[in-house]
Amino acid sequence: MTSSAPAPAATRTERLDRLPFTRAHRRLLVGSGIGWALDAMDVGIMSFVLVAIAEQWSLTTGERSLLASIGFVGMAVGAALGGLLADRIGRRSVFALTLLVYGLATGASALAAGVAALLALRFVVGLGLGAELPVASTLVSEYSPARIRGRVVVVLESFWAVGWIAAAVVGLLLVPSSDDGWRWAFAIGVVPALYALYVRARLPESVRFLERQGRHDDAEAAVRAFERSAGVAAPSAAPPAAEEHGPAAREHAPRVPVRALFTAALRRRTVALWLTWFGVNFAYYGAFTWIPTILVEDGFSMVRSFGYTLIITLAQLPGYAVAAWLIEAWGRRAVLLTFLGGSAVSAVAFGLAGSVPAILAAGIALSFFNLGAWGALYAVTPESYPTPVRATGAGAATAFGRLASITAPLVVLPLRDQIGTAGVFTVFAAAFLLAMAGSAMLVELRGRRLEEDVDEAAAEAG
Repeated sequence: MTSSAPAPAATRTERLDRLPFTRAHRRLLVGSGIGWALDAMDVGIMSFVLVAIAEQWSLTTGERSLLASIGFVGMAVGAALGGLLADRIGRRSVFALTLLVYGLATGASALAAGVAALLALRFVVGLGLGAELPVASTLVSEYSPARIRGRVVVVLESFWAVGWIAAAVVGLLLVPSSDDGWRWAFAIGVVPALYALYVRARLPESVRFLERQGRHDDAEAAVRAFERSAGVAAPSAAPPAAEEHGPAAREHAPRVPVRALFTAALRRRTVALWLTWFGVNFAYYGAFTWIPTILVEDGFSMVRSFGYTLIITLAQLPGYAVAAWLIEAWGRRAVLLTFLGGSAVSAVAFGLAGSVPAILAAGIALSFFNLGAWGALYAVTPESYPTPVRATGAGAATAFGRLASITAPLVVLPLRDQIGTAGVFTVFAAAFLLAMAGSAMLVELRGRRLEEDVDEAAAEAG
């Protein structure tokens, strides 16, 4: 008779992956999602404020374009720096810091006396906004059970719709109410600075990050908290660290340079993600930053324009809901390709729309498909990289995409003067097709453990 060797103890990350979705997961998701919604509200408010201050300050087309783009310059820098910092000092710490930075700068924007001051403040706001999104999605991704990780991250992304809807409500009710309505809209943006205190005190740090830093007691405590929430008994002996983290005795992991994103194992993924992020950013921010302004310039009143924008924005929620359901049924790549294709068709339809019903129908479709694609993109981005460069990789992809979000608001109004609304939205459709080409290059990661896929990336590189 032969005796079989005992099964090896599960690593902490394996224990996390095996858990059901618990109250602890919900607390992390909602806590991160509120920060995400506050981010979206700040970005969205600017599209409504631009209409008011353009009239009040008699802004030129160039000044309006600069104000629309400067925040995205900050977001590009913030995304790259935030990812790097999150891999050095932790996801939770950077998340809280970003909320503090952009909350204070948004509140200060309410006091801006001219274009120069507002430009400087919006750049600082962008630094915080840009750093938050890839860091928050990385943190949630690293705690989510493997079988539903994509769905959980899409739900996180759906908080963007909540924030943008809140911005549309503020824009409709507050901005047109008085000459100082736009200042009060910015003043509301100080809320994230207060919320940063909650994030720092209540949300957990990434177990994978803690292990990589040699903080194994803290990592074990975090895992046990989630196991208690699920009613699962923790092992009696301390488990090994996850495979990709190396020997448990190592106290400080070496820093991994950004060029690791372009090694043979990761190059294809990086290029695919950067193309997808660029196309989606160009089309989304080019369209949604200027839809209120385009409607006003097409003859609608400010109030009607803001009301139509609110209706269009509401379609973001069902877009996220459908994408969250499909992402674990179809997979990441199939959802991205489908929703990006729907976005391209909707963009052309919006450009050609000649009546209010047609504008609303095309706008609703564009909002539905575009935001569903965003959800899938945020799900696939952090899981495409191993732990040492996960936040760096997500931040770099986001930062590259921000180059498009900088460019789009600058060129939309001058381009519209040359080729009209239909031509501009055809350009947006082409950007969605570029994003589809990038998505087609991605590896399908549905149901994979984050550590398991590291080995596949190496094999894929040959």
